[in-house]
Amino acid sequence: MKIILTTLNSRFTHSAIGLRYLYANMQELQSQTKILEFSINDAVQSVAEKLLFSNPNIIGLGVYIWNVSLIAELIHIIKKVSPQTTIILGGPEVSYEPFRVDLSDADYIVKGEGDLAFYELCKNILNDAPLPRIIPMTLPNLKNIALPYKYYSDDDIKNRYIYVEISRGCPFACEFCLSSMDEKVRAFNLDAVLEEFEVLWGRGARNFKFVDRTFNLNMKAANKILDFFLAKEPPYFAHFEVIPDHFPASLREKIKSFPHGALQLEIGIQTLNLEIANNISRQLNLEKIKENIAFLENETTAHIHLDLIVGLPGESLKSFGENLDKLMSLSSCEIQIGILKKLSGTHIERHDVTFGMVYSDIPPYDILKNSELSFNDIQIMKRFARFWDLTYNSGNFKNSIELLWSEGSVFENFYAFSLWIYEQTDSTWKISLQRLGELLFTYMSEVQNQEPQKIADTMLEDMMKLKGRAIPSYLKPYATDFKNSAKSGTSGFNKRQA
Repeated sequence: MKIILTTLNSRFTHSAIGLRYLYANMQELQSQTKILEFSINDAVQSVAEKLLFSNPNIIGLGVYIWNVSLIAELIHIIKKVSPQTTIILGGPEVSYEPFRVDLSDADYIVKGEGDLAFYELCKNILNDAPLPRIIPMTLPNLKNIALPYKYYSDDDIKNRYIYVEISRGCPFACEFCLSSMDEKVRAFNLDAVLEEFEVLWGRGARNFKFVDRTFNLNMKAANKILDFFLAKEPPYFAHFEVIPDHFPASLREKIKSFPHGALQLEIGIQTLNLEIANNISRQLNLEKIKENIAFLENETTAHIHLDLIVGLPGESLKSFGENLDKLMSLSSCEIQIGILKKLSGTHIERHDVTFGMVYSDIPPYDILKNSELSFNDIQIMKRFARFWDLTYNSGNFKNSIELLWSEGSVFENFYAFSLWIYEQTDSTWKISLQRLGELLFTYMSEVQNQEPQKIADTMLEDMMKLKGRAIPSYLKPYATDFKNSAKSGTSGFNKRQA
């Protein structure tokens, strides 16, 4: 019996914790099992070739929203070339029906958490036991699951993020999220997990991404994990997904102690409109959110990543714009703008009729239109989100981008800019940094009629932070003062602020 566990990660730097859980729990079949990882950038036929090279009896595939279409193609090729190979699917994309990508060529599907179920299925296949094609979902006792961390290779530790967790499930009921389907939060044995982390650290692991949906829910556990890192010598990087309204004093003190660049916190805001939040069963404590964002912004060096969603049932562009303006007034951190998706199994479908929700059935299943937003509105906001990433979130124009909305609403000014820049490029991809900067300069100087020298001074301050970078051609006519002030050690930007 030869078994291969595989998936297509969204990037080379990512690693699949799910495959390592399966491998860790293969018991007597582990010696016959191997992990092979690929990314969505790999050619599908080449992936199939490598998977079939050792003539495996079983191939287990992790199926996610970013790879499900490619996985369908991969299954098709494998079954054409090697129809006797048994294919087992698992992962979020096959845990809830309907399956919106044709995966009918697969032999078996394991719904839900497959840590133990995959082994049982393989054992039954080996024994020729009669089996249903779809293995129903179960919630395994976490105490019975072998931990996966020793199965990260030295190459993983050197080149990839190490994904870890201390709990599963989420107590909240946000209707767009698959985590809301499992309302029971279950915790691993924390002492056992920390022992594994120590081993990883000793092997050189320094990039830890926690996949827990609500890291700061259990204060005792959260504090122990933070203590683990604070006891170490930097540099290191720890990423947590946290809820925005739960930062008690003990947690605050520890977060304040992290050095610059060591801590990243992802906070799902999604909307600040209480009516819209109620539509999707999302709990919001606006005062606590404001207070905690202010704390993180002003008293810590943590990198903060806030999320907003376009297309929520009942939310207009005006409401979304107010959300963005409010967040920008509270924080200067990264704000990720996402488009609503309808994942199979989630309760967001209950709004389809009331709010005219129309989604694509092609991954990533994003909203196409609703009663508040036309298809054109959604398309515009997709481009808005992309240009926002390129200019604001990238940090390449940290000070100069703020000139864009020096008067009036952040949303309204950036909305107008995103319409204009798309008219110039007819694209949201393959726009060089130099071209992007020139477009920003042109828009602010010629469309907004801002003073060119002021814009140039600020853009030079942003763009020349890296030593050795050449002054862009479009800024050279305005760069004399910058060169002179750089020689004296005082930038034109700082002179203006004096």
